Formats: sequence, C-alpha cells, structure tokens
Amino acid sequence: MARKIVVTGGKGGVGKTTVCANLGIALARMSHRVLLMDLDIGLNNLDVVMQVEDKVVFDLVDVVENRCRPSQAFIQDASEPTLYVMPSCHLAKRQISVDQIKKVVGRLEDNFEYILIDCPAGIDSGFRRAVACADEAIIVVTPHLSSVRDADKTVAELVGNTVVNVVVNRVRGDLVASGEMLSAFEVFSLLGQTALGVLPENDDVNCNVRKCSSAAFDMLANNLVTGKCEMYDCVTPYKGIFGKLRRKLKRNA
Repeated sequence: MARKIVVTGGKGGVGKTTVCANLGIALARMSHRVLLMDLDIGLNNLDVVMQVEDKVVFDLVDVVENRCRPSQAFIQDASEPTLYVMPSCHLAKRQISVDQIKKVVGRLEDNFEYILIDCPAGIDSGFRRAVACADEAIIVVTPHLSSVRDADKTVAELVGNTVVNVVVNRVRGDLVASGEMLSAFEVFSLLGQTALGVLPENDDVNCNVRKCSSAAFDMLANNLVTGKCEMYDCVTPYKGIFGKLRRKLKRNA
C-alpha cells in the first residue's frame, strides 16, 4: 500500500510543486513506483513542471466524473519508467468533493509505493481536500519570516494522525553564513516539526526541473525512505577565508 504524502506549505511561491516533482524523480531513481498527483484544480502546473503538458489526454476530473479509468489519466515519465503523473484540470465544471478524491486515491494506492499530492496554496477548501487524502505531510518553507509564519499556520491545520515533516527550500548558503538569512536549523526550531531536508537556492529551477540539485533531492528522498536525518550542507562552502571570497563573488554575480 502506498505512502500517501501531501506536499504543502500554506504560502504560494515557496516551491511546493518543484519539490513534489523533484522528490518524485529522486524516489523513482531509487526504483520506487511513484505517482505525482496534482490537486491544484484550476491553477495546476505540475504537468508543466514535469514537461508533459502536451501529453495530457485525460485528467483527474475526468477520472472523478467517470469519463475514463484512472490508468488512462496517467502519464509515464520519459526518463524514469516507474514515475507517473496524474494531471489536474485548468477549469473544473463543478466542485470536486473530498470523498470523490479519496475514492480515486483509494483505487490507486495498491499500485504505487508513493503517492505525492501537490497541494494548492492557502488553507482553504482546496488544501483540506488534498490533506484529507494523505497520511503524511511535507511542509515546504523558505527561510523568510513570512513563509515560516504561514507554514506554522499550516501545521496547526494538520490535526489528527498526519505525520508532519519540514523541508526548508531555497536556502542561500552565502546569506546564512553572513547572518543575513535564517538558517535551516533555525526554521526547524521555529516550526517544531520533524526535519526532513534542506534544499539550496538554484537559479536553474526556472529553466528545467531536472537541473535542480540532484544531491540535495537524493538526500531528501533517502531521508523519506529510511527515516534518516541527513541534511544537505549549503553553508560550509561560504565559511572561512575562501568562503568569504565566494560570498563576495556570488553577491557581485
């Protein structure tokens, strides 16, 4: 039976979809059978991030409304054969209920090891619909006080038996080393939840999801699978004499 994990964070723009996609790729590279499921109905872009938007024939709403079988809405990743995407739709004709989504997920969980659910921003009905389908949550947060505050509100909404893990995304080691940005460990302490991973700021993410730091996502995936707590080191390269020079070069780049 699959581990059903919602990737959320409250605030928009923290990188939830990018983390969901890259974590799925990293898990598939470990030979796990993974489904990426887009529950951001109306504002979905997981298919765009995964570069499969031109392959969409059926979507989640088609499955819910019985216009196709769940397998017909799957898009297999071209590079990782054990990775599949179930896209959402750009415009839902009617409101999709929690029970309808739960039924779809229930039909799929025996076919995968991991179902990663891309959650819409905010903590309204779309958030509740996505969270209701999962047993675990990954909170994606950036090292900014506004993001930490919104993540804390999201954690408060995850009541019950949901296992909550935190991923700190877009960490700039040069700014952390110079004291201009919160460290990942300060963020973990503020949220008081299980630390799952640290991801560096990466300019390439806007160009190609597969150019993100593979080492950081591999470490994140390994932590998720094994329960380890190994964190990607974004800061050490910017410490010491040579690190100070790297900070100056990066600031002037």
